Amino acid sequence: MKLIKLHTTTSTNSFLKELSKETRLDNFTVVLTDEQTLGRGQVQQKWQSEPFNNLTFSVFVSFNDLKIIHQKYLNFAVSSAVFNTLESLDLPKLTIKWPNDILSDNKKLCGILIENQLKKDKINSSVIGIGLNVNQLIFNELPDAISLKIIKQTNFDLDKLLEKIVVNLKNQIRNLAQKNFALLERDYLSSLYKFNKPSMFRDEINQHLFMGKIVGVSLEGKLQVELEDELVKDFGLKEIKFL
Repeated sequence: MKLIKLHTTTSTNSFLKELSKETRLDNFTVVLTDEQTLGRGQVQQKWQSEPFNNLTFSVFVSFNDLKIIHQKYLNFAVSSAVFNTLESLDLPKLTIKWPNDILSDNKKLCGILIENQLKKDKINSSVIGIGLNVNQLIFNELPDAISLKIIKQTNFDLDKLLEKIVVNLKNQIRNLAQKNFALLERDYLSSLYKFNKPSMFRDEINQHLFMGKIVGVSLEGKLQVELEDELVKDFGLKEIKFL
């Protein structure tokens, strides 16, 4: 992999997206920063990270034949790559919370933001942003956040963690290129938070509580929840809240 190290930047995703417009990038080019001042999460949420203590990086990946209708499998591949890396660290209750947060003991350990460049009916390339809480101990105003150091009570080598994630990402992207969609979906669902378990949710559109169980992810990437009447309803981002 080609690694570009920055002391500080507003957003590694934004930096890498602009760089990709100016020059032809090698596949799996990585931009890593010590400090990210305007990190972004899903649906314009901010990603907060203490400088020098965490992993904040983005990876450029190009594709030869990935159709837009198959983009959920890209999310499966990326989420599973990070999950598999962290699973080797023997973390408690490690899960993927739809669409691609990584939780340990029901607290957020990692966030992922995938931004795609489209050409006709295909995904030409993606910039994959990953924020992993590693050696940070205090999360002001973020009671649901956790780090590897809090869990394991030891410091982690950021460079080694980065290398392991990229290796696993390459493996999962290979599955994607080979159209091993069933494998990617099986691995993702087997790690999915609250999958097939009766749980309480809130419909954020109608603002009402309901019982249901997650049964899958639609082709459009929406969360599929089976309701008490056995009907399955699809929910997009910001349309459902886990309780």
